[in-house]
Amino acid sequence: METKYLVKVERTEKSLKPSKQSLELLKGAISKKMVSSMKKERVNCPVAGRYVPFLDCFACISFIRRVRGEVHCAGIGFGLRSK
Repeated sequence: METKYLVKVERTEKSLKPSKQSLELLKGAISKKMVSSMKKERVNCPVAGRYVPFLDCFACISFIRRVRGEVHCAGIGFGLRSK
């Protein structure tokens, strides 16, 4: 996949509520401590056109990788991966 967007990851004081589907997808893949840390992060998604919780971004079909506080996004579309 080729990177279309570079999006900064922002930390927030309050945790954002990720979708239940993204939490189900990530269950067992990452630790609970990591999930609780990621709940306090958000990205300004160029595909969705709004702020989304980072966990939803991490489970998105356009997500390629996260490097040094930036998300590399393919820009295909905003939707969750299937198991």
